[in-house]
Amino acid sequence: MTAALLGIFGLSLLLAMILGRTHARIWLGLSAVASLSGLYAALRTLVTAETWIWRGGFALGGETPFLRLDGISALFLILVSLVGGLGAVYAHEYWSGHHHPRSAPGGRCWWSALILSMGLVLTCANGLHFLFAWEAFALSAYFLITLDHDRKEARKAGWLYLAASHAGTMALFAFFSALAARTGTWELGPVHAQTGLAPLFWLALFGFGVKAGMFPLHIWLPSAHAGAPSHVSAIMSAVAIKMGVYGIVRFSGWLPMPAGSGWVLLGIGCLSALLGIAFALAQNDIKRLLAYCSVENVGIILIGLGLSVLAVQHGQPIWGKAALAGTFLHVINHGLFKSLLFFGAGSVLHATGTRDMSRLGGLWKVMPWTATLFAVGAMAVSGLPPLNGFVGEWAIYQGLMRAVAQKGPAAGVLPAVIVLAGAGALALAAFAKAVGIVFLGAPRNKPAAQAVECGWFMRAPMVLLAMIMIAIGLLPGLFFRPVMGTVAVWAPQWAMTDPLLATRTLGGTHTLLICALLAGGFLIMRKAQSAGTRTGPTWDCGYAAPTAHMQYTGGSFAGIARGWFAWLLRPEIMIRRVRGHFPGKALVLERVPETVLEKAVMPGAAAVSFVADGARKMQHGRLHLYILYVFLGVTALGFMVLLGGM
Repeated sequence: MTAALLGIFGLSLLLAMILGRTHARIWLGLSAVASLSGLYAALRTLVTAETWIWRGGFALGGETPFLRLDGISALFLILVSLVGGLGAVYAHEYWSGHHHPRSAPGGRCWWSALILSMGLVLTCANGLHFLFAWEAFALSAYFLITLDHDRKEARKAGWLYLAASHAGTMALFAFFSALAARTGTWELGPVHAQTGLAPLFWLALFGFGVKAGMFPLHIWLPSAHAGAPSHVSAIMSAVAIKMGVYGIVRFSGWLPMPAGSGWVLLGIGCLSALLGIAFALAQNDIKRLLAYCSVENVGIILIGLGLSVLAVQHGQPIWGKAALAGTFLHVINHGLFKSLLFFGAGSVLHATGTRDMSRLGGLWKVMPWTATLFAVGAMAVSGLPPLNGFVGEWAIYQGLMRAVAQKGPAAGVLPAVIVLAGAGALALAAFAKAVGIVFLGAPRNKPAAQAVECGWFMRAPMVLLAMIMIAIGLLPGLFFRPVMGTVAVWAPQWAMTDPLLATRTLGGTHTLLICALLAGGFLIMRKAQSAGTRTGPTWDCGYAAPTAHMQYTGGSFAGIARGWFAWLLRPEIMIRRVRGHFPGKALVLERVPETVLEKAVMPGAAAVSFVADGARKMQHGRLHLYILYVFLGVTALGFMVLLGGM
């Protein structure tokens, strides 16, 4: 059954790639078939706890194809199939051939290629073929990021992504080559403890970490997610970066882990969570805010994974299993609410033509569906009960607190508890700002005042995602059960351990909370309707000619919190003050640079370019000097050999 479902998944996507350029509706139908078949295959694997293996076919690169679908790859395949299918429906309206006749056909083709290549990344059990699939995945994502290639921003984001992606791929090529040389095979699987294998994990961490967008390897992520079309941003943030997470999770379970690797993962997770959300809070671009929030959530996932590695190293299955279950559930949860949020941001961009939050406002009145669904996603990403975002983080908290209670070396994870709580508070502030500035208040420009709600092709995927998120919050036990099977694949020695998560109590509490909120909301609305009301203008501070531009902006809303991280954010502010006794125009321009990219990577690249320009002078076309260079080089090597022999 699994083989047939995965065959339908792959064949449908291949046909979609071929026919998508000219037949939009056929492409949409094939995408739906691929999504449903992949989703069913993944869910079936999770529920039955079976591993599907296939080996055969024509040799590629001298290696026989080897595919495997187990609990871990099935968990990630759920995201690939679900977001891939819903994104195709969303794109049918958002990036239609009517509005984008030049790029929409190619966009459909590359969308199918991206879904297919990510499916291959998850199922390839041969290192060489994994690299082929990984490179196809990277190139498909590049063409989707640069889909709107007439915009300089999109082209620049694409090149930055491609450069970062290939830097990571170089590390992965070295990793898989060294692994194959040590084990004698390209086939992937658990590796017995052998001398010299543990350090390979650092190569894997760098290679996969670039794609995951962990801090400070995230330099490509904000511009790529902000500059791409919104449905592409959704799948990049919700799914594509999870391929990097998948690689780290997979090989942390298969390889003998180096000493201190758990602490390193925990530290990188804390750094990514705290600084990622700090950068998010400082953004005025709604899609850039969501992009930095992805860095934060990758950090949360790495905190849980790092704690799980520590649990293995300290022989503590109870809190290790709780943390790992929360990690896997947060992988799914982040994919759900982040795709919902990017779809919502795309709806706003589609209606108003801008991503700048300071030019928006008052959209709840004219776009109630988008506003309500975006608010649901904002609550989930902030980790508020009774939604799914709280459930995964709650399990990670359980693992952290139990580790602290051990009062041994693992009690050193206490700072991670503080970081996780602080990141949650900053996330709440960031999304209170996003919802308030974009959807509340008065419109700050004409497009915002004249915005209209999106159609059902864009609205239906958001509604479905919100329903799944609420279901996970109300029925966490139903979703934790298959996740425990995934945990058993990563750590088979924990299979019989009960993590004591009390999910039934949590689900009941969430149900009571929703009932209380609905009852309270009903009573407030009833009392408001029965009381006398009077409509009038907002207090204008005594100004003779108030405007909507006098409202809080995103920068002013987050000004205090941004000041705490000014040492890292390095905000650039230009103010032109009013001079004289009479009213005049004032101007405030603020910008938060990409600190790591602009202050570290770009100066380093400039230095390399300077050295290369100097070395270019040696390329002058004079053959006799080239011969001299060779002679001097051979002479130097000879002296080195002689000195080494002595």
